[in-house]
Amino acid sequence: MLADLILEQKVDVCDVPVGTVTDLFLSHVKEADGWQLEEATWFLAVCAVLLELKVARLMPSRPSPGEEELLGGSPDLAYARSLELAAFRKVSLAIAGRLEDEAGFFARDVGPSAEFAHLYPDVLQTVTSQDLAKVAALLLTPTPTIDLSHVTPIRFSVADAMGEVHARMTGIGGPASFRELVADCEDRIHIVVRFLALLELYREGKVDLQQAPTFGEIQVEWRGEPWTTLS
Repeated sequence: MLADLILEQKVDVCDVPVGTVTDLFLSHVKEADGWQLEEATWFLAVCAVLLELKVARLMPSRPSPGEEELLGGSPDLAYARSLELAAFRKVSLAIAGRLEDEAGFFARDVGPSAEFAHLYPDVLQTVTSQDLAKVAALLLTPTPTIDLSHVTPIRFSVADAMGEVHARMTGIGGPASFRELVADCEDRIHIVVRFLALLELYREGKVDLQQAPTFGEIQVEWRGEPWTTLS
């Protein structure tokens, strides 16, 4: 329908009066039985395109500068441009000739012939026994030992600590506190590993942890099966 309205104007699409087309469309809508959303959407889309085309037509466009404008009407500048053009043409011809001449040359993939072997420089001519001794001493020097005294050695594993927790709880015969479970620990790292073992057992549902007050004593109760069936 909108295309028919545009065709009735008998003008170029860029010169279509959008206002007149809109009035005709609104009058058509009033006469219609109901408002068609798809038809209205297409109408708005085509009107947007028409407006964009009309703005592009009405806005002044900047023409591209011609050769005379670039030269500024100066004969000296025109003469300098002609000299540059002649130089570029001469250089292009020279490069094309060299490429054609060099096309017949190929690089050698082998070394010099045997009769020129005596011309090779002796790479060991300036090397002395002292130089060889220095290189040998550098290569044969043992690697310095790195001091690892500040690194805590791993003497306890979580798996071993889980077995120790079960053994101590079996010896106690019932629920035990965390303090009782770490009573045999000598190092702090041993206590940390024992605590990690408790967390692992709690995650697997083997023990139940209770702590009434904040920062209070942790009570541990065994909930799992006998240790011989778990390991």
